Amino acid sequence: MSEKNREGKRTARERLAVEREKQKSADKRRRALIVGGAVVGVLALAAVIGVVAANAGKDDADEASGPVVAPSGAQGKDSLAIPVGKDSAKSTLTVWEDFRCPACKSFETVYRPVIHELTAAGQLKVEYHLVTLIDGNMRGSGSRNAANAAACAQDAGKFPAYHDVLFDNQPQEVDDAYADNGKLIELAGKVDGLDTPAFRTCVEDGTHNSWVAKSHQAFGKGGFSGTPTVLFDGKNIYQDRTMTPAKFKQMVQKANQG
Repeated sequence: MSEKNREGKRTARERLAVEREKQKSADKRRRALIVGGAVVGVLALAAVIGVVAANAGKDDADEASGPVVAPSGAQGKDSLAIPVGKDSAKSTLTVWEDFRCPACKSFETVYRPVIHELTAAGQLKVEYHLVTLIDGNMRGSGSRNAANAAACAQDAGKFPAYHDVLFDNQPQEVDDAYADNGKLIELAGKVDGLDTPAFRTCVEDGTHNSWVAKSHQAFGKGGFSGTPTVLFDGKNIYQDRTMTPAKFKQMVQKANQG
């Protein structure tokens, strides 16, 4: 082979080697761009998720962001219990309820007459704790707004009657009607002397919203499974299949004889 031919082949190989290096460099830059773009995309997605998460918790944070204003006469730890009945009663019933909860309405319908009888006789004291469980499960703010309104009624010395009115007029569980403060004020008209400027301001301003949020937090920390939770002598009598209003009355009367 002539020297000229060998030189030509060597030059061709060198050109091919140069082209291969160029191709490798181009491939490397393309992979870097792809990886970089993916990283940017992930970071952007993370930022979006962070914003969504922040906004998702924003309403809950706002609910509990104000000062905790307990209703007048509230008792117990952190003043989270609204008492009904005489403090001198020997028996205490602790009730955790949600005004949107159908099971709570069923409990009230069945047990209300005997509870009224025993509290009026001074034999039983009831401590009501207000919960917003359905707001979390079904979405909305009716549980919270109704609980705030009930706390406003407590300020006016009208809690027992308004408590009963809210359960008597409870909307369907999926209907967040109690989110409307106008509806809550309208129902106050069923309780003599409750619909006052002070009550309306308390309802519309959500005066006790943070207190309601704290009450619900206490419910969660208590490890309770649902509403209503009805405790007598430390036991949830609502879960007792054998319990009846008559049996409950006997238990209270027996405790008062001791």
